[in-house]
Amino acid sequence: MRIGAHVDSVDPIAEAAARGADLVQFFLADPQGWKAPPAREDAEAIKDAEVDVYIHSPYVINLASLNNRIRIPSRKLLTQHAKAAAAIGAKGVIVHGGHVRDGEDIAVGFDNWRKFFAQAADQGGFDVPILVENTAGGEHACARRLDNIARLWDAIGEFEPGFCLDTCHAWAGGLEFPDVVDAIMAITGRIDLVHANDSRDDFDSGRDRHANIGAGKIDAEELAEVIKRTGAPALVETPGGAEEHSADIARLRELTA
Repeated sequence: MRIGAHVDSVDPIAEAAARGADLVQFFLADPQGWKAPPAREDAEAIKDAEVDVYIHSPYVINLASLNNRIRIPSRKLLTQHAKAAAAIGAKGVIVHGGHVRDGEDIAVGFDNWRKFFAQAADQGGFDVPILVENTAGGEHACARRLDNIARLWDAIGEFEPGFCLDTCHAWAGGLEFPDVVDAIMAITGRIDLVHANDSRDDFDSGRDRHANIGAGKIDAEELAEVIKRTGAPALVETPGGAEEHSADIARLRELTA
């Protein structure tokens, strides 16, 4: 099993080495901003590295939004990130499932997702896989509860998106362990990546606060069972830097051996 971490974007390959990581995830631009990612001078070095690379898209993206001022820039920004990710040989771009606001029809949110993928397909598709990530909170979220994940896949499944399972989000979102894996696979047919995070908060809290492996509320053995069942590479998005991530990676390797 390949295990890694979310790292700083300045020198991701060096960050991987400092953690003994098999894969890394990082941002290509400000995660809270709308600017397109700049070209990277180290693109060829990243491509040639033995470390697998994943890109996390900015948090501001909300493809489900009914607000044109959010949805349309979201489409543009994710498309830009997919192109930039392809330029460095990334294996995928992760994007959160998004949400609608209180009082809005979530069915329109799912249709907005479908329109995004349909438009991209008409233009030749994406340069890298788009991995939809489950989210922790919100009663109007498109990818928190299993029923809404199923509705989302009914809308976009024909375009063969990938899926990223975040264990903290699943726990906080009220998805039962370890059966969450079978439930997600029954809906999507795939799990391409795991964000292997413990949770600082209780089950079904709706709170997205990550903890280091074994330091939170998720039983370590159950967390390991979830990761093993996916058969997918995993990375930690846990507090701390190289030292803490190295310990988390070592713990996961021990638990999943």
